[in-house]
Amino acid sequence: MKLFWPLVLLLLTGCATQAPYNYSAFKAANPRSIVILPPNNHSPDVNAPSAVLAQMTRPVAEAGYYVIPVTLMEASFRENGVYNGADAQAINPRKLHEIFAADAALYTDITEYGNSYRLISAETAVTLRAKLIDLRTGITLWEGSARASSSEQNNNSGGGLAGLLIQAAVQQVVNQLADNSYTFAGIASTRLLTPSPNGLLYGPRSPKYQTGK
Repeated sequence: MKLFWPLVLLLLTGCATQAPYNYSAFKAANPRSIVILPPNNHSPDVNAPSAVLAQMTRPVAEAGYYVIPVTLMEASFRENGVYNGADAQAINPRKLHEIFAADAALYTDITEYGNSYRLISAETAVTLRAKLIDLRTGITLWEGSARASSSEQNNNSGGGLAGLLIQAAVQQVVNQLADNSYTFAGIASTRLLTPSPNGLLYGPRSPKYQTGK
């Protein structure tokens, strides 16, 4: 329970209020199946794409879409000499439609992943940007972003500067010893892809399809 509640709070904590997203193209396309492409990694951590990709299928499937199995997607790309997200995402959408027979593809960019240390703060953070593209037309149906960070739990500023320095040093050691990046990748993926204001719409396999938004 000690671990569960902080994760729940992280999942629920606040995204800033945004203008309502225009879902007209999304609703018109009505995608039923999605292939999640390998993320394009802009962080220095080479493990980031696999960590993020491993946690993206669940929220998309739970939203009500058929998701092309990740193992099938990766094997298809390897057979054609495609080994990273940048190359996979550069393929023409119509070609992806021919290969996977999916209605849409999820394109993801990892803009932040891992630990950072400053004088009075240490943080593990993951930031993701994504867009859903209709593979039949090439039209962008949806796009969004999400971030998860260990600093969301660190609201105690007591102890003055010395206390902050000690806290930052301790947190940096903890972050390096534990695989916290993977945990926050899961939180960021869930925030990004779970139907919510300005998130994905519920898909046809969800009981909330066409009623959830």
